[in-house]
Amino acid sequence: QVQLVESGGDLVQAGEFLRLSCAASGPIFSINHMGWYRQAPGKSRELVATITSDGNTNYADSAKGRFTVSRSNAKNTVSLQMNNLKPEDTGVYYCNARGVTFYRANFDSWGQGTQVTVSS
Repeated sequence: QVQLVESGGDLVQAGEFLRLSCAASGPIFSINHMGWYRQAPGKSRELVATITSDGNTNYADSAKGRFTVSRSNAKNTVSLQMNNLKPEDTGVYYCNARGVTFYRANFDSWGQGTQVTVSS
């Protein structure tokens, strides 16, 4: 099983920054897509930012200009640098990875989530 472990969530004030990290482990042959999703209280999980193995990125409109997603293909890690945080960024942030295992099976794995709380 491919497992993802996130870290970096915290309670911060508006205008501050946080960096989230996620590490994937297990029988990974390749990871095509890694990304971050957010679930705010009472809302559905939504995309924040994704990045492909060749570095193509995609951001939610709310993240553009403030957040930067990056990854290390060699280490199977993905990070999310979040600057100028706003109270509406509050939520549980989940890491996602999609790829292929050494057994030639596709995987679509999620981390357990890390809480980000931004106070006004």
